Amino acid sequence: MSATGPFAGLSIEAARRALAAEFRAREIESPELDARLLIGTALGLDHTGLATQASRRITGVEETTIFAFAQRRIAHEPVARILGHKEFWGLDLQLSDATLVPRPDTETIVAAALEILRSESRAASARRIADIGTGSGAILLALLSELPDATGIGTDISMAALATAGQNAIQLGLAGRASFVQCDYAAALSGPFDLIVSNPPYIRSADIAALDRDVRDHDPLLALDGGADGLDAYRAITPQAAALLAPGGVLVFEVGHDQSTPVSALMRTAGLTLSVPPKADLGGIYRAVMGRKAAI
Repeated sequence: MSATGPFAGLSIEAARRALAAEFRAREIESPELDARLLIGTALGLDHTGLATQASRRITGVEETTIFAFAQRRIAHEPVARILGHKEFWGLDLQLSDATLVPRPDTETIVAAALEILRSESRAASARRIADIGTGSGAILLALLSELPDATGIGTDISMAALATAGQNAIQLGLAGRASFVQCDYAAALSGPFDLIVSNPPYIRSADIAALDRDVRDHDPLLALDGGADGLDAYRAITPQAAALLAPGGVLVFEVGHDQSTPVSALMRTAGLTLSVPPKADLGGIYRAVMGRKAAI
């Protein structure tokens, strides 16, 4: 793609097709969807607007914006980072350089937490939630959106991430029930909590170089690197969480593809009971591991 205005004079539909073809030629994943999202954002049009104005010609300013977006995507910057936001659990979340892009797999954690609470009639009593390593606030805010009587606190070592999470809470109308604190995992928290959730860094250090460029080059390293075996964060968080849980409270972790067994063992060592089996994501990978503190 040259820098001489490849979309100049094209209709919106022709520009979308040209951009999708460029992405496809460069083996960009989901080229059609990415092209539609980027052009729609550049033009300020939703899916319906793109269809109804398909024959309209691209202006010079619009062409410049589309070209800039295209170059960023060709460099493997995720579309969500280019747009600055991502949908998660039906919520529109703002992103920043300090936060992970929320992924569909992580919705498994939200679903698992809600299932275990509701199956044990604990939804009404889930008054306090902690999200350790909250990032954009995705998990905490999704849970608060489903549990109107709950309050929650999210922790992160990054002030920039916490600023993003706080802004998301405001935009979603959840700021009155969500607070955020900077600390290393759960170090600044005081219990008891009815539910603790966490999507900690769990990639083995040696595996980071082999990650997709979309992740390796654009997600914050602190949110990815889980140490030599990927379990460093779980070793730190599990005993902290066990101490902070109320009797009968639940801890839900997101884990990597081969980590459900060792993380389950860490939970048992900390005195938690695994009353339900790990929950798989849509790809069949065990993604959520749940442990419960004994009731008095």
